[in-house]
Amino acid sequence: MLAVIGVTALAFLMMPIVIVVPMSFSSAQALTFPPPGLSWRWYDSLFGDPDWMEAVWTSLGIAAISASSALVLGGLAAYGLDRGLQRWRSLAEANFMAPLIVPGVITAVALYFVFAWTGLLGTYLGLVIAHTILAVPLIIIMIGASLRSLDVRIEQVAWSLGASWSQAIGRVVLPTLTPSIVAAWIFAFVTSFDEIIVTSFVAGAQTTVPKKMYEDLILEITPTITAVATLLIGTTVVALGLVHLLLKRGQLPSVQTGPAAGSTHSTQ
Repeated sequence: MLAVIGVTALAFLMMPIVIVVPMSFSSAQALTFPPPGLSWRWYDSLFGDPDWMEAVWTSLGIAAISASSALVLGGLAAYGLDRGLQRWRSLAEANFMAPLIVPGVITAVALYFVFAWTGLLGTYLGLVIAHTILAVPLIIIMIGASLRSLDVRIEQVAWSLGASWSQAIGRVVLPTLTPSIVAAWIFAFVTSFDEIIVTSFVAGAQTTVPKKMYEDLILEITPTITAVATLLIGTTVVALGLVHLLLKRGQLPSVQTGPAAGSTHSTQ
């Protein structure tokens, strides 16, 4: 019975994808399901439209920059929360998780007023900052979980052998956490690329793919939307597959304890 319920729920969630993907290859002039024939016309329309291409490149650029910025800020925050003083840790974690807990509309309104006051409203930099704020909590969650599974004694051994803090981070911590770091970056990239609520408030004349999809759905629904949606679905599936492989590869073995742990091989 549990399997039946699970499969039914999964089928219900997959139904929009099963409908949208075939419609993106439809030869019809309007949205029709099932499609009367197969054609690449809507993909040709997508890649031949300069407005769509501008939105794609804007989304890719903002997502890449904001994901990288969030990785640096969130990674340092995760390391400080895990290795630093524990007195104010709960308060600091609650502050960092606020963008995930607070409704998106409230965050969007707050950023709107702040950006209007600072002159960042409707600018490329403003969008990057907004998306970075939204991505930092995801970075902290993923890298923080990996840091908790990394035995601090590995760093202590590096320090005892004369390594500085930067050397220990660069030669011990980062290589060990590389799969989790890349997976966190992918999550942040996808989050930024798909963001619509905050973007609608602070983007101004800047156009991203989700924003253009929303605007086109309001003005006129064309099958080109299904081609965009199919590409986004495919990109998300590939990204999540990479995250799964990276996290599976990045699982850390437990540190050996006991008499054998003192051997040269175990220490290395």
